[in-house]
Amino acid sequence: MSSRRIYFSIPLAMLVLFFSSGCTNIQKEKIESSQIAGDGVFIHVSHGSEEPHRVLMALSMAEKMAEDKSVLVYFDITGVNVLPKDAEDLTFGDFPSSKTQIAKLLKKRVGLYACPSCLKAADKSAEDLMEGIKIASKEAFFDFAEGRILTLDY
Repeated sequence: MSSRRIYFSIPLAMLVLFFSSGCTNIQKEKIESSQIAGDGVFIHVSHGSEEPHRVLMALSMAEKMAEDKSVLVYFDITGVNVLPKDAEDLTFGDFPSSKTQIAKLLKKRVGLYACPSCLKAADKSAEDLMEGIKIASKEAFFDFAEGRILTLDY
Protein backbone atom coordinates (compact mmCIF):
# COMPACT_ATOMS: atom_id res chain seq x y z
CA MET A 1 0.00 0.00 0.00
CA SER A 2 1.43 3.38 -0.94
CA SER A 3 2.23 5.96 1.73
CA ARG A 4 -0.38 8.30 0.20
CA ARG A 5 -3.12 5.72 0.85
CA ILE A 6 -1.91 5.26 4.42
CA TYR A 7 -2.11 9.03 5.08
CA PHE A 8 -5.69 9.09 3.82
CA SER A 9 -6.64 5.85 5.57
CA ILE A 10 -5.54 6.86 9.08
CA PRO A 11 -8.04 9.75 9.53
CA LEU A 12 -10.79 7.65 7.95
CA ALA A 13 -10.04 4.79 10.34
CA MET A 14 -10.12 7.21 13.30
CA LEU A 15 -13.57 8.43 12.27
CA VAL A 16 -14.84 4.85 11.91
CA LEU A 17 -13.47 4.01 15.36
CA PHE A 18 -15.03 7.17 16.80
CA PHE A 19 -18.48 6.36 15.44
CA SER A 20 -18.33 2.69 16.39
CA SER A 21 -17.01 3.25 19.93
CA GLY A 22 -20.15 4.71 21.40
CA CYS A 23 -19.05 8.34 21.01
CA THR A 24 -22.21 9.17 19.08
CA ASN A 25 -24.47 8.78 22.13
CA ILE A 26 -23.35 12.04 23.69
CA GLN A 27 -25.05 15.38 23.97
CA LYS A 28 -25.97 16.71 20.53
CA GLU A 29 -25.09 20.30 19.88
CA LYS A 30 -24.38 22.50 16.91
CA ILE A 31 -20.84 23.63 16.53
CA GLU A 32 -20.34 27.17 17.77
CA SER A 33 -17.09 27.94 15.96
CA SER A 34 -16.86 30.70 13.41
CA GLN A 35 -18.30 28.91 10.42
CA ILE A 36 -17.04 30.05 7.06
CA ALA A 37 -19.02 28.74 4.13
CA GLY A 38 -16.88 26.46 2.04
CA ASP A 39 -13.90 24.33 2.84
CA GLY A 40 -12.73 23.40 6.32
CA VAL A 41 -9.72 21.98 8.12
CA PHE A 42 -10.07 19.06 10.55
CA ILE A 43 -7.02 18.78 12.80
CA HIS A 44 -6.59 15.53 14.70
CA VAL A 45 -4.39 15.57 17.82
CA SER A 46 -3.69 12.11 19.25
CA HIS A 47 -0.58 12.94 21.29
CA GLY A 48 -0.13 14.84 24.54
CA SER A 49 2.75 15.89 26.78
CA GLU A 50 4.89 12.96 25.56
CA GLU A 51 5.07 14.71 22.14
CA PRO A 52 4.84 18.50 22.77
CA HIS A 53 6.15 19.33 19.29
CA ARG A 54 3.21 17.52 17.67
CA VAL A 55 0.67 19.20 19.96
CA LEU A 56 2.07 22.69 19.49
CA MET A 57 2.42 22.25 15.73
CA ALA A 58 -1.23 21.17 15.50
CA LEU A 59 -2.38 24.19 17.52
CA SER A 60 -0.19 26.50 15.44
CA MET A 61 -1.63 25.12 12.19
CA ALA A 62 -5.16 25.52 13.57
CA GLU A 63 -4.50 29.20 14.26
CA LYS A 64 -3.04 29.78 10.78
CA MET A 65 -5.85 27.95 9.02
CA ALA A 66 -8.54 29.74 11.04
CA GLU A 67 -7.60 33.01 9.35
CA ASP A 68 -9.79 32.08 6.37
CA LYS A 69 -11.16 28.56 6.88
CA SER A 70 -13.49 26.79 9.28
CA VAL A 71 -11.35 24.76 11.68
CA LEU A 72 -12.20 21.94 14.06
CA VAL A 73 -9.52 20.47 16.33
CA TYR A 74 -10.24 16.97 17.66
CA PHE A 75 -8.24 15.56 20.57
CA ASP A 76 -8.24 11.82 21.31
CA ILE A 77 -5.96 9.06 22.67
CA THR A 78 -3.41 10.91 24.88
CA GLY A 79 -4.21 14.24 23.21
CA VAL A 80 -7.12 14.67 25.64
CA ASN A 81 -4.57 15.14 28.44
CA VAL A 82 -3.74 18.59 27.01
CA LEU A 83 -7.28 19.87 27.70
CA PRO A 84 -7.98 19.63 31.47
CA LYS A 85 -7.82 22.78 33.58
CA ASP A 86 -4.89 21.33 35.51
CA ALA A 87 -2.99 20.16 32.40
CA GLU A 88 0.69 20.94 32.03
CA ASP A 89 1.33 24.04 29.89
CA LEU A 90 3.41 22.46 27.10
CA THR A 91 6.36 24.26 25.57
CA PHE A 92 8.72 23.40 22.74
CA GLY A 93 11.17 25.50 20.75
CA ASP A 94 9.83 28.86 19.62
CA PHE A 95 6.16 27.82 19.69
CA PRO A 96 3.80 29.68 22.02
CA SER A 97 2.77 27.40 24.92
CA SER A 98 -0.21 25.07 24.65
CA LYS A 99 -2.41 27.11 26.98
CA THR A 100 -1.53 30.33 25.12
CA GLN A 101 -2.47 28.76 21.78
CA ILE A 102 -5.65 27.17 23.12
CA ALA A 103 -6.76 30.57 24.51
CA LYS A 104 -6.13 32.20 21.10
CA LEU A 105 -8.10 29.49 19.30
CA LEU A 106 -11.03 29.79 21.69
CA LYS A 107 -11.03 33.57 21.23
CA LYS A 108 -11.22 32.99 17.46
CA ARG A 109 -14.14 30.61 18.13
CA VAL A 110 -12.30 27.60 16.71
CA GLY A 111 -14.02 24.38 17.80
CA LEU A 112 -11.84 22.37 20.20
CA TYR A 113 -13.31 18.93 20.93
CA ALA A 114 -12.34 16.04 23.19
CA CYS A 115 -13.23 12.38 22.59
CA PRO A 116 -15.53 11.31 25.44
CA SER A 117 -14.26 7.71 25.47
CA CYS A 118 -10.65 8.86 25.63
CA LEU A 119 -11.49 11.29 28.45
CA LYS A 120 -13.06 8.43 30.36
CA ALA A 121 -10.00 6.26 29.72
CA ALA A 122 -7.86 9.10 31.12
CA ASP A 123 -10.13 9.17 34.19
CA LYS A 124 -11.39 12.66 33.26
CA SER A 125 -14.80 14.13 32.47
CA ALA A 126 -16.24 17.21 30.77
CA GLU A 127 -16.12 19.04 34.11
CA ASP A 128 -12.32 18.65 34.16
CA LEU A 129 -11.85 20.46 30.82
CA MET A 130 -10.75 24.05 30.33
CA GLU A 131 -13.61 26.46 29.74
CA GLY A 132 -14.65 26.45 26.08
CA ILE A 133 -13.53 22.89 25.28
CA LYS A 134 -16.41 20.71 24.12
CA ILE A 135 -17.15 17.01 24.06
CA ALA A 136 -16.99 15.69 20.48
CA SER A 137 -20.15 14.79 18.64
CA LYS A 138 -20.96 13.48 15.20
CA GLU A 139 -22.85 16.68 14.41
CA ALA A 140 -19.82 18.84 15.14
CA PHE A 141 -17.74 16.80 12.70
CA PHE A 142 -20.22 17.23 9.87
CA ASP A 143 -21.50 20.74 10.56
CA PHE A 144 -18.34 22.83 10.78
CA ALA A 145 -17.79 23.21 7.02
CA GLU A 146 -19.91 23.03 3.90
CA GLY A 147 -17.27 22.15 1.32
CA ARG A 148 -14.24 19.93 1.18
CA ILE A 149 -12.47 19.03 4.42
CA LEU A 150 -8.69 18.89 4.66
CA THR A 151 -7.42 16.67 7.48
CA LEU A 152 -4.13 17.19 9.30
CA ASP A 153 -3.08 14.45 11.68
CA TYR A 154 -0.68 15.06 14.58
